[in-house]
Amino acid sequence: MSFKPRILIAEDESGIADTLQYVLKSDGFAPVWCATAEEAIAQFAQEPPALAILDVGLPDLNGFELFKRLRALNQAQGGVEVPMLFLTARSDEIDRVVGLELGADDYIAKPFSPRELVARVRTILRRSARGAPGGGAGPGSGVPPQNPGAAAPASPQPPAMPFALDNERMQIRYYGRLLELSRYEYGLLRLLVQRPGRVFTRDELLQLVWDDASDSFDRTVDAHVKTLRAKLKAVAPDVEPIRTLRGTGYALNEELPASAP
Repeated sequence: MSFKPRILIAEDESGIADTLQYVLKSDGFAPVWCATAEEAIAQFAQEPPALAILDVGLPDLNGFELFKRLRALNQAQGGVEVPMLFLTARSDEIDRVVGLELGADDYIAKPFSPRELVARVRTILRRSARGAPGGGAGPGSGVPPQNPGAAAPASPQPPAMPFALDNERMQIRYYGRLLELSRYEYGLLRLLVQRPGRVFTRDELLQLVWDDASDSFDRTVDAHVKTLRAKLKAVAPDVEPIRTLRGTGYALNEELPASAP
């Protein structure tokens, strides 16, 4: 039997929705399109999806408010937390910031590459599966539920992330060692740690971490990444936690050893 992860799409523009459905179906997903927030809430309540794609500008309800209602519904149902991705207009930087601060797993700006969106969806689902109890076989995930009477197959546990965040004290520990970070080093690393594997462009990092991005430059990000890497290397010299994607930006390595070599 073939299991297809169910993807909920809340998008009022039929052209965009058709594109999303086509590319998701082609890649083995089962998309469910809702043209309004009301429909999305009803579909979510009926069966939580593996992931939800929410347009910020829905006709009957702001996408951010829809996110909050779906998250509350998810918690009330008591199931595995459903990851969510926002669709935003390219010019609306504030929407991207708000979406991430609310707790969304990612966002993608319109107009977008359908293949890039599918790649983002797959990355989020892999990340979600590693963090979910029992390996992520939650509702709508497309993973067949295990027979409760059968022994679970032996499999290695995913490595524990070596970072520990203390948001109240604005501190980060790396392999148990407290890092001495500047304000912007802390903001930069915190953002990367909260989205392992997620590639942030330099412009995104400027918008999300720096107070006035218009007065800062790409080299500002590069300089802070360089000093941050030096501090991380001082703790674990043989580990490279921050990946550089040339011409694009930076991401936190998803495959880090649980203990320093």
